[in-house]
Amino acid sequence: MKTRLKPWRVALGLLAACLFVPGAVQAGPAAGDVVQIRVDAKAPGTPFPHFWERMFGSGRAVLSLRDDYRKDLVEVKQATGFGYVRFHGIFDDDVGLFHLGRNGQPFYNAADKSGKDGRPVYNFSYVDQIYDGLLARGVRPFVELGFMPQDLSSDPRALQDFWYHPNVAPPKDYALWDGMIRAFARHLVARYGIDEVSKWYFEVWNEPNIGFWAGNPKMPTYFTLYDHTARALKSVSPRLRVGGPATAQAAEVADFLRHAHDAGVPVDFVSTHVYGDDTADNVFHTSENIPRKDMVCRAVDKVHREILASQYPKLPFIMSEFNASYANLPNVTDTVYMGPWLANTIRACAGKVDAMSYWTFSDVFEEGGVVRSPFYGGFGLIAEDNIPKPSFNAFAMLHRLGDVQLPVASDSALATRRADGTLVLALWNYAPPVGDTASYTVGKPAGAVRHFRLDLSSLRAGAEARVWRLDEKHGNAVAAFDRMGRPDFPSREQIAQLRKAARPGAPERVALRDGVLNLDIPPQGLVVVEVK
Repeated sequence: MKTRLKPWRVALGLLAACLFVPGAVQAGPAAGDVVQIRVDAKAPGTPFPHFWERMFGSGRAVLSLRDDYRKDLVEVKQATGFGYVRFHGIFDDDVGLFHLGRNGQPFYNAADKSGKDGRPVYNFSYVDQIYDGLLARGVRPFVELGFMPQDLSSDPRALQDFWYHPNVAPPKDYALWDGMIRAFARHLVARYGIDEVSKWYFEVWNEPNIGFWAGNPKMPTYFTLYDHTARALKSVSPRLRVGGPATAQAAEVADFLRHAHDAGVPVDFVSTHVYGDDTADNVFHTSENIPRKDMVCRAVDKVHREILASQYPKLPFIMSEFNASYANLPNVTDTVYMGPWLANTIRACAGKVDAMSYWTFSDVFEEGGVVRSPFYGGFGLIAEDNIPKPSFNAFAMLHRLGDVQLPVASDSALATRRADGTLVLALWNYAPPVGDTASYTVGKPAGAVRHFRLDLSSLRAGAEARVWRLDEKHGNAVAAFDRMGRPDFPSREQIAQLRKAARPGAPERVALRDGVLNLDIPPQGLVVVEVK
């Protein structure tokens, strides 16, 4: 959860073509909203790296030691192939990395309330278990450097509102902070080797422009933190990658890059965050009403242009947090709405960002406290008890897209090609979230079924398509949960039923007729089509 200032074709025609499904005949679309799409499977296309699934966010560092976190990590890794995970809190006291020795004793003793002015003591036990666990599962850390150990804080009372109350004050002594950063980096290099750790990313802090940083004034004091941290890391090895400013609301990037240039401080990548319900006032300083489906990529475009206009036009750009909402909205992040929202975001952001980190891969997550219900609007792709959400199915389906994008004249479609020549399309029928997004009641989304007529005549005769669907009736565990009456603590039998309901099922096999494929997609539906 992120703290924010909370705001808040049609073409008519009658098509006579029909689909031939082995064993069944399916009628073509009736009159209505028809989207006609022609795809030339042999067009040269443009590169289409899977920037949206390179990394994910997660609950704080210490949660990565939990069995359910690691099970969810493996499941999302298998579905998306993602390579990095980012979380808060590697320096928090529950990880135990740093404290000051007391009276010459190097071991922490909570009962000893005497002086905290001893030498720095570093304990890498949990740090090693955390990073060993990620690497063993094929995922590297995207290291967010924060928050502040209590013994190093300039204000032990500067606690953020999260359930676990991290300290967000600047260090009381930058010599101690620099020493901790160097000791941390040296330990990682000694344990994993510089060839490995040089592939990691080190991001300085989290959202210093809002309530996650108690420095005053915020950005100038953050720049001091950044300068010390970047230089300390580079003193261990110039191969370590460091960046920022990790701001909320796509803010302060131009000023950060200007500062880095003027101060001669190292910067290897740019990172910032944005959510679908951030406001135009906060992101663009305008009074526009920007729809949820457009906000993330409008912000991506803004930062992309700021980087190009800076002294560092070739720096990698990582949107290290994004989602459709920064709040827990059940009618948004738990529902099939996320399929079209994600597909449209991928379409609109392509070519402007190197990586985007969806917040988060799992609901093993405690910023607002212990999870009270499997479907409460959590950020994760997988709900409590390892129940995949519609968003998980959306990522798994969109993972099938190729790595070359083909031109298509529609804002409701993506056409791609894989290296083996397979054509993969994503098609969607975007409709806004239903009613009161804070409600647990999920009604029918507004809008009509859209009829997609795909002209794939450039393919060989007799081509067959496989079709995956995500909508109210496919891959939607929440519908089953609603039918159960939304129990806060489902029984083991109900959990098994929910996991079964979450599976989208085998793809339909559909033969093209005269190079044409007709598909109906309901509101908030997502379809992925694969034609070999």
